[in-house]
Amino acid sequence: MLVKLYEENPSRKEIDRIVKTLQDGGLVIYPTDSVYAIGCDALNVRAVEKICRMKDIDPAKSNLSIICYDLSNISEYARVDNNTFKVMKKNLPGPFTFILNTTSSLPKIYKNKRTVGIRIPDNNIIRELVHDLGNPILTTSVKDGDEVMEYTTDPELIYEKYRNRVDIVIDGGYGGMEASTVVDCTSDEPEIIRQGKGILIL
Repeated sequence: MLVKLYEENPSRKEIDRIVKTLQDGGLVIYPTDSVYAIGCDALNVRAVEKICRMKDIDPAKSNLSIICYDLSNISEYARVDNNTFKVMKKNLPGPFTFILNTTSSLPKIYKNKRTVGIRIPDNNIIRELVHDLGNPILTTSVKDGDEVMEYTTDPELIYEKYRNRVDIVIDGGYGGMEASTVVDCTSDEPEIIRQGKGILIL
């Protein structure tokens, strides 16, 4: 199903329908402040495993990332010291993925590497979904490796490619082609391990 949503004023009825799909273990493709991404309820292990199989992700070797609504509940899912929190506060919402050590609140599938990526995109559609779901949403970009293909920016082309593999594709307008900047915060100083769209303010 292809669902049109406007970031400034997303339809309450459509948001409710998408949240219900996520609650039922469904997969959704949605816009962020960087590229379009595929996600599910991050605490629904079966749905997470489905996305890992689809994207050929080995959770034991890859960092899984989740989208949170804001900074207030990040400490439920990751350990954040004061310095890291200050850096995150300066840069979020924004096109960043912060790699942090996990806490016991996340399912075991996240703990094979003991780290998790945290995203708070500057996009009202996905943040509304996270807020109403009440759980973080697993996120992985639609992009194939480093290839930038036209379909990854056009929601109608994304729908053509994924219509039989996900439950809903959200059309939130054209997406970007540059992924988020990844910042490793598991040691003393934040380290940029992938420079993307976001310019980190320390």
